[in-house]
Amino acid sequence: RLAGLSDPRRFDPTFPMSHFINRREDVVTEAIDGFLLGCGPGRLARLDGYPHTKVIVRQDWDKARVALITGGGAGHEPSHAGFIGEGMLTAVVSGEIFASPSVDAVLAAILAVTGEPGCLLIVKNYTGDRLNFGLAAERARQLGYKVELVFVADDIAIAGAPQPRGIAGTVLVHKVAGHAAACGAALAAVKAAAADAARQIVTLGLAFTTCTRPGDAANLRIAAGSAELGLGIHGEPGARVIPAATARELVATLVQELQPRLPAGGPLAVLVNNLGGTTPIEMNIVVRELAASALGPRIELLVGPGELMTALDMQGVSLSLLPLDATRRAALLSAVQTPSWPGARPIVPLTVLPMPAIATRTFRGSDAPEVASLITSMGRALLASEEEINYLCAAAS
Repeated sequence: RLAGLSDPRRFDPTFPMSHFINRREDVVTEAIDGFLLGCGPGRLARLDGYPHTKVIVRQDWDKARVALITGGGAGHEPSHAGFIGEGMLTAVVSGEIFASPSVDAVLAAILAVTGEPGCLLIVKNYTGDRLNFGLAAERARQLGYKVELVFVADDIAIAGAPQPRGIAGTVLVHKVAGHAAACGAALAAVKAAAADAARQIVTLGLAFTTCTRPGDAANLRIAAGSAELGLGIHGEPGARVIPAATARELVATLVQELQPRLPAGGPLAVLVNNLGGTTPIEMNIVVRELAASALGPRIELLVGPGELMTALDMQGVSLSLLPLDATRRAALLSAVQTPSWPGARPIVPLTVLPMPAIATRTFRGSDAPEVASLITSMGRALLASEEEINYLCAAAS
């Protein structure tokens, strides 16, 4: 028996589930259907051909402009379908969980949305995606279609990696390319804008847990009290294991790794991405610490924080940084009609308003030493029983 394949969930469909799924084989197709049901009328549709061809397209597309197509394995929601719409993507091709879509599925997407202006394929830098999107592009060209490709390799986790991974920074490439296409730019110009952004985006992630495929047992590779710096969005091991620390220290570690890969000066846009299992309150703390970090004074635009390219339920965060110029600034700020793009907003100083006058009054309490001693003793007793009190409170709520 091969190591690691003894988990009964992998083979026994009657094993107790801990995910909201029906059958593992139907996870992606049923999730796509649920996504489309919530998108509103007249916006998005899927091509026929389930389950082998999983392609989502704009219903309102008229092929008069350059089409933008992307995709890859499922499990990164809301990427990529959440970014289809006016101002961003035209079609998305999905594979199974963390598996590249087939050549035929990519070709179907190209044929469905590409007109005379041509189409651009935006591809994350993984072997399966490069191969299948590349072969589909060749087949489409043989049929007379104008097709170009841009590969995104924004992950800086492994220094000198021969094939850096494409991760959350890909979403910024979608936005830059989408703006150019929406403005009516020709295919060559759309490709140039996307490729230029892809070359300059740097991304790094950090997580306390890896991810759990629907229907599988949790992967406990990362020990309690540790975090992995630079692990991949499919749960690939990170560049190194580091001790878990405060949010300030962890953000400083990310910034320390990212800063040398950026130009020496100039404004930046940052995408703060939830890898799937991090709470909103934690994400806001990450933004606070990022604004106070060494890179804080250079950050002009913030995208997020939120789920943009997840790794299923991974408890972690990634930061993607893009140097800004006038063209990229306009692209990131332009309006779109997509389900999941959160918008780019300027980071502004915190505003603090004065307290109401009555709240600043000094209310005098008792000066009796006995009262002070009693209240102090009560406070200490409550603190000593904090864990038990919290448990009882949760049980009674």
